[in-house]
Amino acid sequence: MLDESPARAAQAILIAAREDVLDAQALLGQVLLDGQGIAQDRPLALRWFDIAARRGHVMARNMLGRCHEHGWGCAADASLAARHYRLAAAAGLDWAMYNYANLLATGRGVVEDQLQALSLYRRAAEMGHAKSMNLLGRYMEEGRVCPADPAAARDWYRRSAEGGDFRGQFSYAAVLTDDGRVDEALGWLRKALAGGNLNFLRVASQALSSATDPRIQALAHDYARRCADLQRTQSM
Repeated sequence: MLDESPARAAQAILIAAREDVLDAQALLGQVLLDGQGIAQDRPLALRWFDIAARRGHVMARNMLGRCHEHGWGCAADASLAARHYRLAAAAGLDWAMYNYANLLATGRGVVEDQLQALSLYRRAAEMGHAKSMNLLGRYMEEGRVCPADPAAARDWYRRSAEGGDFRGQFSYAAVLTDDGRVDEALGWLRKALAGGNLNFLRVASQALSSATDPRIQALAHDYARRCADLQRTQSM
């Protein structure tokens, strides 16, 4: 309904949220955050996430963390974001495990703890979280706070790529390229190009431009063009 008639869906969600339907309260926070079918209002989104989180909605708790981490509707506060992520992760939410692990891995809002970050990435990956699979693969490839295991890293990259994560697709393409399987790598690089965000495309285009294979170098130009298009769109 949000895809076919966003405004109608948003009004239905608003009515249900006001009638204390818990999932609708969490979803209303999301549509207000995104401006999907309703005027974007990040402070109001934060309020609805808070209402739903206080009533036990775990994804709403995770989204409170996202808001506080990125300053959506409030001042950015990584330590407060970490608190919300930790609570949602303890409740078993894979996205919260991933988000909390990101803070632990970088020491934002918490004391850096690579071992705990790795443990959370592993738990989320084993639950099927594609982004965590890619980062678990990176730890294993680099032997960071764990024994290096290139074969396991490759498998997690593959699973992440197949799960739809654009960074996982890029990582898997890299190992395929190292194996000389460039045709397969190009397919995954094109998928990553289609789904990647601005920051990823900016870094990836630079990395691809130094490739020795001319087909990959040509794809680097596509990454750069897509990056420029997204920059123009976001500046409008």
